[in-house]
Amino acid sequence: MQSISSTLVTPAASRRAFLGKGGTLSMAGLALLAGKDALAQGAGDMSKDVSILNVALGLEHEAINAYQLGAGSGLLQKPVLDIAVSFQGHHKAHRDALIATIQKMGGSPVAEKKLEDYAKALRADTLKSQADVLDLAARLELGAVNAYLGVIPAFGSSASKDLAKVAARLAADETMHFTILTNALGRPLPANALSFGA
Repeated sequence: MQSISSTLVTPAASRRAFLGKGGTLSMAGLALLAGKDALAQGAGDMSKDVSILNVALGLEHEAINAYQLGAGSGLLQKPVLDIAVSFQGHHKAHRDALIATIQKMGGSPVAEKKLEDYAKALRADTLKSQADVLDLAARLELGAVNAYLGVIPAFGSSASKDLAKVAARLAADETMHFTILTNALGRPLPANALSFGA
């Protein structure tokens, strides 16, 4: 049976895979993201970390705007619209944490694009039904799940336990979003265990 990650691959999911597998944050960068500033003290050059965090921030901007496009489309029924707005709020919290971390590292957070730019990149003009909006959101969320799970193996020492917990909590948020969206689409939930992060 095909894994979930192989059935919903998009350009955004590929970028999220880069974040999860191609770029690994240093312990200092992860410490700052986790709000553990003391663990990051004395770190050297964090420019690589800033670059990786800016990729993640760009993806959070994309998710926020994807939910905005869905909410503004007029295609979502009231209960689904409420859930979409709630998920958008989660992504805004992720964005805020990433911005704060990038700034603590002396970096400049990547700017959010115009809504029209996201609409074009996400092909919002092809969204014709509530199911289309939910399908787009589910694909983006799955990419986020796999990206955040991909970061966790970078933590090896007992001092990094808190950092792994932050990455797991982010992945849990994204997994919850993906699961609810998949259910709303009437699709079956993963049949196999260990279907995420593969």
